[in-house]
Amino acid sequence: MADFKNVTIVEISSCQSQEPSGAQFEMIELPAFFANNGQHPFEPHIHSFYQIIWFKKGTGMHYVDFKEYPVTDNTVFFISPGQIHYFEDNRSVEGSIIHFNESFLSDEGSSENVFLKYNVFNAFDAAPYYHIKSESAERLDFLVREMETEAVHEGLFAHKDMLKYLIKMFLIHIQRTGERGHGIPLCINNAANRTFVRFRQMLEHHYRTMHTVKEYAGHLNVSSKTLTNCVYESSHSTPLALINERIVLEAKRQLLHSSLKVKEIAFQLGFEDPSYFVKFFKRHTGCLPAEFREQ
Repeated sequence: MADFKNVTIVEISSCQSQEPSGAQFEMIELPAFFANNGQHPFEPHIHSFYQIIWFKKGTGMHYVDFKEYPVTDNTVFFISPGQIHYFEDNRSVEGSIIHFNESFLSDEGSSENVFLKYNVFNAFDAAPYYHIKSESAERLDFLVREMETEAVHEGLFAHKDMLKYLIKMFLIHIQRTGERGHGIPLCINNAANRTFVRFRQMLEHHYRTMHTVKEYAGHLNVSSKTLTNCVYESSHSTPLALINERIVLEAKRQLLHSSLKVKEIAFQLGFEDPSYFVKFFKRHTGCLPAEFREQ
């Protein structure tokens, strides 16, 4: 991770394991979270962990990766490690915040696990929030209460596994019943959607080193045409557009919130020629990297 200068990097403060590889988990109620953290939530920051923010009641704006999203009753945001976000200074909200580390969401195992990780979370091309209906809120609230109960019983048999199962049940219910702020609803039973989510997964891991559709198609064992069709059906976009969008997003993060020079950012994003990176950035944003940093 880059040396961010104008953004705070946040770790999980209280966790169920002191080992970095262990399962780390914490829950905080709103508005207590805002009351106990001063101005920090209202200033740009990133996390080294996953965050679920359930606004049960409230209004305002939530800023995620240079875009603003409305806070309304029963809005649930999903923030991934590395995303820059902050809140409008409105402390009169009710809800829950859940933090957990990478060990709760594995890339390995079933296609359902991959779908949850790269559709609910890690979906930079879609809105980072879902709306939930009142009947779904009751079910999710039950799961949150179960998490709170389990979190204080560290000595119980399979404690960490229980927390993981509860998180997974929460995400499954969101995937089943939540309505995304914008974007095409994806279904695991749709072959094109499954390929698209696997593309999202690979893109998140390799956007720094792989910049062509052919490379991603090869790693996914499909043709470039098949990948293009799957991505378009699932997002009304193209693989190349999403590859470029992910690179530009990371460039913006580094330009605004790191002390790296433009040429260092270029090398970090896989551009051997910094001048080509400058042209690439201007073509996709309309301004030079230095101009974007100044603005």
